[in-house]
Amino acid sequence: MGIKVFSAGFGRTGTLSLKLALEELGFGPCHHMKEVLENGPVQVPLWHAAADGHADFAAIYKGYNSAVDWPTAAFWRELAAANPDAKVILSTRSAESWYSSFSETILASLLAKESWPPPAVPWLSMVVKVVINRSLGGRTDKEGVIAAFHAQEAAVKAEIPASRLLVHTAKDGWEPLCAFLGVPVPETPYPRTNSKEEFFQLMKGADKI
Repeated sequence: MGIKVFSAGFGRTGTLSLKLALEELGFGPCHHMKEVLENGPVQVPLWHAAADGHADFAAIYKGYNSAVDWPTAAFWRELAAANPDAKVILSTRSAESWYSSFSETILASLLAKESWPPPAVPWLSMVVKVVINRSLGGRTDKEGVIAAFHAQEAAVKAEIPASRLLVHTAKDGWEPLCAFLGVPVPETPYPRTNSKEEFFQLMKGADKI
């Protein structure tokens, strides 16, 4: 195995839908924060180490063929260099709609430290390192967060060759994604999942890791 395709887009840009899409197209298993949550004893220490400058991608992505969402998005440069043949997707949406979703889900959860379930503290502490410290440069105000979103997208577009990169929104559906990956378009609808309600349902599993 090895990472054949990954997304550099921030969480809440349709990443769970993209995960399901990549798995349906034969590029699974696909790594997503959901896997970190479900495999906390293995994944959380590895990502803590990565956030502290000691990434072991071989261990992190063992058994995976693709990756989307955070923590991956915070390490896109390193992952692109470590997997030079991997294709890169930039999952995206409008900055304002992304901020609305992100601020009401991920950011709200990370900033509410007083309500973190004790078993989830190691995981959420890692997510703070990866999302707030690394991806957002420590900013949590709207202006700073949106600036970080734009900076991430600009850097990916500037540094990844166009032949290796697909900028993709969930509403683009199957066609551009399948053309980019060189696979047939499925007859099934493109996945639509991970609403705000589904996000908080997933978060309820955090007290069991």
